[in-house]
Order: sequence, then C-alpha cells, then structure tokens
Amino acid sequence: MQYRETLPLKDHEVVLTFDDGPLPKYSNQVLKMLADECIKATFFIIGSQAKANPEGVRKLVAAGHTVGTHSMNHPLTFNRMPAEKFEPEINGGIEWTSAAMTDPSKLAPFFRIPGLMRAEGVEDYLISRGIQVWSADFPADDWRHVSSDRVYQLAIQRLEAKGKGILLLHDIQARTVAALPKIIRDLKARGYRIVHVVPASAERPATPTTPVEWLLHPPTETVPIARWPSVPGFVFTQTRTLPAPSLAGLNAQTEHQPLLPRRTKGQFDVASALPVPGRALFAIPEGSVEVLLSTTLSRRAAARLAMAAETPHAARGKTAKGKVTGLQGRRHTAHAAAAAPKPPAQAKSATPRSTRVATSVKKRA
Repeated sequence: MQYRETLPLKDHEVVLTFDDGPLPKYSNQVLKMLADECIKATFFIIGSQAKANPEGVRKLVAAGHTVGTHSMNHPLTFNRMPAEKFEPEINGGIEWTSAAMTDPSKLAPFFRIPGLMRAEGVEDYLISRGIQVWSADFPADDWRHVSSDRVYQLAIQRLEAKGKGILLLHDIQARTVAALPKIIRDLKARGYRIVHVVPASAERPATPTTPVEWLLHPPTETVPIARWPSVPGFVFTQTRTLPAPSLAGLNAQTEHQPLLPRRTKGQFDVASALPVPGRALFAIPEGSVEVLLSTTLSRRAAARLAMAAETPHAARGKTAKGKVTGLQGRRHTAHAAAAAPKPPAQAKSATPRSTRVATSVKKRA
C-alpha cells in the first residue's frame, strides 16, 4: 500500500500475515486453524507480548511459521520519532522475541512498522541492520470495531480487486478468529494459493526474480506511461562559446551549397548596398486627411470635409437646416431619378417634399 515494490507474487497468490501477537486466547486458535488447512503464515511479534508469553513464540516456530518483529510496545508514532526513541523500540522487540525462542537463529530479519507509519530514518536504520521492511497490499480492518462478517467481506473484496498480495490480519482479535475459517475456505474455492515466505539462506537460496516482478504496478505494453521522462543532468567539459558560422562563408563551401536555396546566394551584398530612407519619407502634414483618418473619431471628420469639398457653391446661401436637408435630398433623389424625374422648381424647393421622396425610396429599397 505504501511502497512501489511488493513481494514478487504470481497471479492468485496470497501471503497471510498476523500482527501484534502472541496472545494465547486467540493466537492458539489461529494456529489450530492454520494447521488443519496445512497453511504457513508470517507473524510479526510485539516484544512485550513475547516477554509475557514466550511459549506462544515457541509454538509458532515449532509449527513452521515465519516469525518477524513488530517493535517492543507498538507505538503509533514511528513517523515522528527521533532515532533515540525508535532504535530502542526496534531493538527491544528483536531482543525479547529472539530470547523467547529455543533457537534465536529462527528469527526472520523481517520488520513491520506499527500502524504502517513509515519514516525514512526508520527505514534507513532497518536496512543498515539487514532487516527487510514489510508493509501490506490490503488489510481486512479487523482492528476496527466491525463484525467478523465485515472482516471476511473486506478481505475477499480487496483481494479480488488486486488479484494477489499480502493480507494483513491480527491474531489478537476475536473477530479475526471468527472470520479466518471462512476466508481460508473462500480463498481455496476461488483458486488462490497461500504462499509461505521465508528468509533466504545458504541451504535455501532466494527465488530467482526480475526487478519488474517486485513492482506493485509493473508497466504493461497496452497501458501508456503518463509521465515525462526525466531530463538527465549533463556535465559539460568545456564552457567556451563557439562563434556563430558566417552564412557567406557557408556559401563559399561547395559541399554545403545544395543545403541552401538558390536565391540565397549573393543576396546579402545587394541588400547591404541599399540606401537608408530619409525622415521626409515618413512625414505627414498636420491637418491632412491622412492624419484625420489615423483615429476612429477623425474618420468622420475627414468624411465631412470630403463631402463639403464636393458640394456646389450655390448651397452656401442657405441656412444650416436647409443645407443639411439639401444634402439629404440630393443623396436620395440621385437614386430615385430614374424612376420619377422632377421639375427643376421642385428640385430647388426646400419644402418637406424632398424628404418624403427620400422616405419612399428607402421603402422601395
């Protein structure tokens, strides 16, 4: 659950693990159930429990189970402990568990952090002592206040979701004792194999595996990896900056000529001979139409100036209102002239008739 790596199990292989024992009232019942089914499991012992019940530790070893350690007093603060506190917890659990054994060499170099409260300092210390850190692939929540049926359901549901892995149980809970027979029976009915994990030795070498088999989520050929590859840190032997190559010099080399377009060759000398344009070329007289057109508001003023320049001198004697009406009349009657020609007297009149003609033309359009 916490690491990128897990045991290199094959599909439908399960490892049963039990924490926090031994507690004779329940641990002995778990031992009996496992013996009846010819199953071997891995037990992680609390040092204080081994100190109080050394016979329970010896029963586990005699039955052929793997025995690791789980600290001295099961504190749930390993992720916040300094070295002066977590080291005595680790060492105390190992000392009392091995002391309870007839043969201390039977103690496996396996350790599971209480509460799975991992910390880098704790892991580094365990690795320095040659101890393998264990986690779990799925728990059954048997330490919570749930029914034995719920423990069974969680164990099977989570195992089915993964297809293989390490199951975390506790041999000090009555609900675990009640759920265990059904869990074992259902595992066998679904085609699962319960695997026994033991430390490698000279007489029993480690199982051959590949690094990919240890990955919790190994890459597949059908699922793309949705992450960018890491950029390597290059170390440059020289930091001297080389000069940029001259394009003219590149043209001079015949072996590079096919790489350049034909029109590129010889154009640079021609471009350098062109004169620089003078400032007068960009000068615009003040008040000209070009200046007025440079802004949105000035475009309207420029349009009015252009229309005023085209207006006949005869319209200067009219009033301001008449001028505007006359301009509108001429603009509209120009479109209506082909349909209905007017007498000259009507065209010169400033009556509203010209406005009515303009309205009728708009409606036809």
